[in-house]
Amino acid sequence: MNKEEIEQLQEVVRKVVSSQMQPREKQSSTTVNTNNAQQQKSIAIGADHGGFSMKAALIPYLEELGFQVIDCGTYNTDSVDYPDFAYAVAKHVSEGSAWRGIMIDGAGIGSCMTANKVKGVRAAMCYDYATASNSREHNAANMLTMGSGLIGLNQAKLIVKTWLTTEYAGGRHQNRIDKIMQIEQLYFKDGK
Repeated sequence: MNKEEIEQLQEVVRKVVSSQMQPREKQSSTTVNTNNAQQQKSIAIGADHGGFSMKAALIPYLEELGFQVIDCGTYNTDSVDYPDFAYAVAKHVSEGSAWRGIMIDGAGIGSCMTANKVKGVRAAMCYDYATASNSREHNAANMLTMGSGLIGLNQAKLIVKTWLTTEYAGGRHQNRIDKIMQIEQLYFKDGK
């Protein structure tokens, strides 16, 4: 880090610390940038060729749970690049046109990396009940990535349901979320 970056980071830390001195209301996990109730029930979902079959099976499951689904593709098993679809899902989450996002590729790792490059997205790769619960309760994750090559459909359904129904706990975790978002601001200059 150069001197300017260190000073910027120190300023972020000062702001976060001073904000902790003021009382804070607990944030709801359903708080979004819009008041549109329909948006709060929409899930953007995407997959690459390796995750296509799992995505196809999860869409009716999400609809059974009462969600409107925005299918970001892919639409078959032809070879594609996961960043294209992870970005499409993350963009819906970032812009507020989807309440949350789900992306499935072979391992879930690359899609998670891609999604976390999009402003406002906190993607978490989950592979079991505990990681799904923790990513929501502690980290307020708004995008889920999974690896279809690592988990089966029943495990994926458990992860999805847990992830969608676990509330963000707020409290001591909010300071950490604030720090994540402050660091993000260092690398998104002028709102870009």
